[in-house]
Amino acid sequence: MRKQVTGSFDVKLAPMPMPDDIKDAIGRMSLDKQFHGALDARSRGEMISAMGGVKGSGAYVAIERVNGTLDGRAGTFVLHHRGIMDRGAQSLVITVVPDSGTGELAGLTGTMGIRIETGGKHYYDFDYEIARE
Repeated sequence: MRKQVTGSFDVKLAPMPMPDDIKDAIGRMSLDKQFHGALDARSRGEMISAMGGVKGSGAYVAIERVNGTLDGRAGTFVLHHRGIMDRGAQSLVITVVPDSGTGELAGLTGTMGIRIETGGKHYYDFDYEIARE
C-alpha cells in the first residue's frame, strides 16, 4: 500500500574541493540533513552542480544515504536527486535508489518532493511503499 508522509528537515551544505581545471564551472558540496516527522532520520551525501550561461539556468545531481526510521520502521536507504533549472523553470526528481533499503526498510520504493517556504524552512513530501517478499 502506497503511503505519503510530510515533515520538515534541516540541511547543512559545505563546499568541497574540485580540480583546478573545472572548479570555475562545477561546484561540489557535502550534504548533512536531519529529517523530522514520520521520517525521523539523518542523511549524509554529496551534491554536484553547474550553472548555465543564462541567469536561472543550471543543474544538480546528488546522492544521500538516509539512516533512521520511517513510520517507526528502522533502516537505511539511498536517495538520488536530479534537478534542472531552465531560465527559472524548475524540475526536481528525487527517487529512492532501487534495492537500497536495509533492515525494516528493505523493499522501499518511492519519490520525494522538497518545498522551501517563507523564511527558508525546508519540507519534504515522501510518497513510498515497502514491498514484502
